[in-house]
This record gives sequence, structure tokens and C-alpha cells, in this order.
Amino acid sequence: MFDMMKMMGQIKEVQGKVKQAQENLVHITADGEAGAGMVKATVNGKKQVISIEIDESLMNDKDKEMIQDLTVAAVNKAMEEVDGLAKEEMKKATDGVLPNIPGMDLGNMFNG
Repeated sequence: MFDMMKMMGQIKEVQGKVKQAQENLVHITADGEAGAGMVKATVNGKKQVISIEIDESLMNDKDKEMIQDLTVAAVNKAMEEVDGLAKEEMKKATDGVLPNIPGMDLGNMFNG
């Protein structure tokens, strides 16, 4: 019985750490760029686009499609980068508390 209570306490502790880490994801940012830096995107760990910068040399109607393509590419690069950073943050939050099980996504384990 005591071991079960201890385990429940540890689960609550992990849930608290995971929740705090999830809340902190808003402060983790990553940049992505495309077109040799002509378009830059910044996203946070909650996968929200924070900013998009477009070089003025692209600002004309004939380059509209290229701007759209470069913007998508820059955002996707930033999303990939922040995904790795967010996973590292979640790993730090649970390090030493739960075993590291390959393929187990702790970020989604305690949602809700």
C-alpha cells in the first residue's frame, strides 16, 4: 500500500513538472529561413508563428508566388527546429523521475 502511495506521489510530481515544462514552451523560440535568408520565420515551442520577416527586395507583385513558397519553407524549418528544442525541454523536466523509454512521448502523456 505504501509503495502505491509513493508511486502516486511521483506521478503527481511528474505531472506537475510536465505541465510546467509545457507552459515554458512559449519561451523557447527557433528561427527558420529560406531563399538565402530573404524570408525568415520565428516560432515558439507551442508551434505558434511569432514573426515573419521578408526582405524588401522581394516586395513586388511578380514575386508573390515565390514569397509564399519561401514563407512556407521558412516556417517549416523553424517548426522542425523548435520541435527538437521542445522535446529536449520536456526530457529535462522528467529526467531522473521517469525511465527513458524510446519512442515514448512524455509531452503528450499527461495532457489534460
